[in-house]
Amino acid sequence: MNRDVLAGSRFNAGNLWKALPLVLIACISFAQPGLAEEKEKMLRTLTVTGRGMESIATTLSIVNLGVEVQGKTAQDVQQKAAQYTSAVVGLLKSRNVDKLETTGIRLNPVYSYNNNVQRITGYAATNTVSFRIATEKAGTLLDEAVKVGATQINGVSFVASDEAIAIAQKQALRKATQEAQQQADAVFASLGFKSKEIVSIQVNNASSPTPPPIAYRSAKLTAQDASTPVVGGEQEIDASVTLQISY
Repeated sequence: MNRDVLAGSRFNAGNLWKALPLVLIACISFAQPGLAEEKEKMLRTLTVTGRGMESIATTLSIVNLGVEVQGKTAQDVQQKAAQYTSAVVGLLKSRNVDKLETTGIRLNPVYSYNNNVQRITGYAATNTVSFRIATEKAGTLLDEAVKVGATQINGVSFVASDEAIAIAQKQALRKATQEAQQQADAVFASLGFKSKEIVSIQVNNASSPTPPPIAYRSAKLTAQDASTPVVGGEQEIDASVTLQISY
């Protein structure tokens, strides 16, 4: 009796192992339609990119100016350049300019050529600084800087304040998002589809390129000269947003 039970058990176990592949195949067959349907849903998406732009007034001037001195000896011109630069920097600090920094210090020989022969005739020292100030105050400050020793105004560029740029970036992103959504709505309406949900959002950082500097010629001003006019403009803030929408 025990042998018969044992034999039956072995037979049932063997049949189970033989039937197992068929069970797995059946499970896979039942699972495949669901996977295919899910894959099809994921493939049915529309990708649109919207752009937004915001214009803001530039209220700050970034100025680059310097002192250049020429003379017979390197030591002499370097000392004079340092003296004039100290006077210029002192003036700028007294006017509470922002982001004041040294941008260059140079000492170069000056050459003359006679019958294709090169000869050192002296030296030239140049010290340059940059700073940021309210545009409405820039013209007067440039005149004062020249009077205390500045001999070079290498360029002036205009930017908006950090706070204004941050606000404009958010507005540009909002416009970009709205434009992307409007594009998607137009496409779905024309094709007779209905949007379901936004499956992904890609935000490109809103950029605020600094306008190129305006060059000014170096010049000595006298008391009779008019104040240097400095007029700012506008700065463009650009942003883009990409939406992937299922339908």
